[in-house]
Amino acid sequence: MVPLIGNAFATCVMVGVIWFVQVVHYPLLATIGQDRASEIAQEHQRRTGWVVGAPMAIEGVTTLWLLVQRPQHVNVLLPWLAAILLAVALASTLFLSVPLHEKMANSPTSDIGARLVRTNWPRTVAWTLRGVVTFVMLVQAT
Repeated sequence: MVPLIGNAFATCVMVGVIWFVQVVHYPLLATIGQDRASEIAQEHQRRTGWVVGAPMAIEGVTTLWLLVQRPQHVNVLLPWLAAILLAVALASTLFLSVPLHEKMANSPTSDIGARLVRTNWPRTVAWTLRGVVTFVMLVQAT
């Protein structure tokens, strides 16, 4: 039960972070002038690591744990669905968000902030659905 609680907690943290990023942070990044974009992009990357490093690590480890040792009464498909949703969120991060942040840090253009907002939706949806799935697993396990 402890891995499931840790997984649900870390996922809830990431759901909150991703919605903040989607609704507040990325739209603000879209308004930054090119003269400050590099500096702000570098600072964003540094500070974001502080916030998401531990929850993402906990999510990864506990997701794998739940695939190997599913809690009693939890539907066998739910840990796999949660793992797929995490894979979507992480792949979107790796292949969409990180390259755009690198572009903003190294060769900013006026459209990168808007592209960050648009391409963040797969992560936002995936982590939100993961939150629902982990909640359902908690209910089933209790």
